[in-house]
Formats: sequence, structure tokens, C-alpha cells
Amino acid sequence: MAYKDLQDFVAALEARGELRRISVEVDPELEITEIADRVMRSPGGGPALLFEKVKGSAYPLLINAMGSEKRMAMAFGAASLDQKAAEIEELISWAWSQLRGFNLLKAVPEALPKLPVALSLFPHRVARPKCQEIKDDEAGFDSLPVLKCWPLDGGRFLTLPLVCTRDPETGVQNVGMYRMQVYDDRTAGMHWHLHKDGAHFFQKYKDRGERMPVAVALGCDPAVTYASTAPLPEGLWEMLFAGFLRGKPAQIAKATMSDLDVPADAEFILEGYVDPDEVRVEGPFGDHTGFYSLEDEYPVFHLQRITRRRHPVYPATIVGIPPKEDCWMAKATE
Repeated sequence: MAYKDLQDFVAALEARGELRRISVEVDPELEITEIADRVMRSPGGGPALLFEKVKGSAYPLLINAMGSEKRMAMAFGAASLDQKAAEIEELISWAWSQLRGFNLLKAVPEALPKLPVALSLFPHRVARPKCQEIKDDEAGFDSLPVLKCWPLDGGRFLTLPLVCTRDPETGVQNVGMYRMQVYDDRTAGMHWHLHKDGAHFFQKYKDRGERMPVAVALGCDPAVTYASTAPLPEGLWEMLFAGFLRGKPAQIAKATMSDLDVPADAEFILEGYVDPDEVRVEGPFGDHTGFYSLEDEYPVFHLQRITRRRHPVYPATIVGIPPKEDCWMAKATE
């Protein structure tokens, strides 16, 4: 089945006994990580956790939503994760094969049977999306329950951000997941590596001497969230891939401050830009190796506007020694 949005998935988890609500106030600095870490290390990955009262924020926080084999299968509407993983592997392998040693005479006949399916799953544009029910130019990162995960982390981090960017030359769009360290109410580090599409697009803006428009989606349908992490061929839009995963088109909407397309079902959209001439030190960050990744310089995201649902849920995860939620997400791509 295709979930309408993150909250539809939350309702399904709760109905299946896969979610626990925590009604007492908890601190986003270290305390949520300590609780979530213990739960994630329990047999089977433990339940998803919805913290209803997070210190310093008006928004509830969801963590470990995809932190088990059963919930990953649920995220794809599949009977088992192995079944869906095989489908994902077949689809990604086919897409890569079209780009490797491309032969027009061979590729067109092979692609024709798939075209009706691809066209039927192309993202649908929404004029009045849920992610833009509220537009707020005053709210900043401090309004969100952003986690500080580990004691020696360089600060608080957005750990499930879907970063939406566009190639200024070709118009090709990308949705990638890159952690973001919050520096203050209006700025955050953009941790994209040189081999990532976001970094490639950024270099083109830098060469042109232009600011790069960026929109960050928080809290999407689980298929969209997973698609942002999948090892897709360059040029294959994650929102189209999400449609294949869902068996139904993903929904998109135009951002309010740029021509970027964003997931229409998101809980929050953070709109802003990255300056081509500005970098700041990012890190350390507690990683899945059990060690802290080192400090390094990365571009800076400037937050200009938050759009959101009327009653949004903030998504988060933690990274550390397995088992963790990201392990189950990676298993779908093995």
C-alpha cells in the first residue's frame, strides 16, 4: 500500500502495535538518544517511538520509524523486506545498465514496455500542498526539536533531512539525504560529499558566482525518505523512484521561494540558500563506526522560511554502532 504521508504511516504502525508514545517531557540534548539507543539495541529493533513533549519545542518527535525488518517492509507495503529488496535491486540494476555502455538501438526496444508504467508513476503536482498550510518567515531552527545525539558531537544535527536541489544548467533535480549541523537559529552546515549530486550542482553555482536555492523536506512518506538514500544512477529523480516503490505517484509542489519541487506530503519544508563563497567547520559527529567523524569545512545553508503542516511531526534518527535504524534502511538496498 502507498501511505499518504508520514502521519498515515504512524497511524499504521500504531494500529499494528509497532509504535509507543512517550507523554513525559524529554530533552533533545542526549536524553532522546539515550532512550532510542537502548530501544534500537533490543531484540528485533524495538518499536518506533513518538515523543509527544520535547523540551523547548512545540512539535512531537518520531524516531526509529523504520528501525526493524517488519517496519521497513511496511514502509514499502510489502509482505517481506527480502521481497521488496529484490524488486529494488532489479530496478536499480536495470537503470544503471541503461547508462553503462548505452546503445540507442538496444535501449529503446528494452525501455518501451516500461514506458507506460514509468509515465503512470511520474510525480503528481499539487497546487495547495499540506506542507504549505503554514508559512513562517520568523521561525528558525530553534523552533524545531533538533537532536544533539552524542556527548562530543559538534552541536545539534538534522539527521533525516531530504535536501532538494536543481542543476542550474540542465534543470535536473535531486533529493539527497545529508546531515545538517545547526549553528544558530538561521544557519546550518550542508554535509554533502564531493561525489554527491548536491555537491556537483553546488560547484556549478559556485562557478557562476550565484547563490544556490535549496529546500529541505522533513518528514515524508517512508518511500520518499528511503528513495533519498538509494544509490540511483545520476539523473534518475528520487521522486520518480519513490513512485515505483509506492506503486503510486509521489506528490510534489513548487517551493514558495524558488523553482524547486518539494515533496508535497512533507511535515516541514525549510527554504533558503547556500552561499557559494561561505564555508564553516562542521562536526565532529558520532558515526556508525563507533567513532566520531572529524571536523571539516562545508558549505552553509541559510534558512529564510519554514512552511509546514498545521500539526506536524518532526522526524529524527540516530547514527552509531549497529544495530540502528539506518541499518534496516540499508538492508533494503543490499
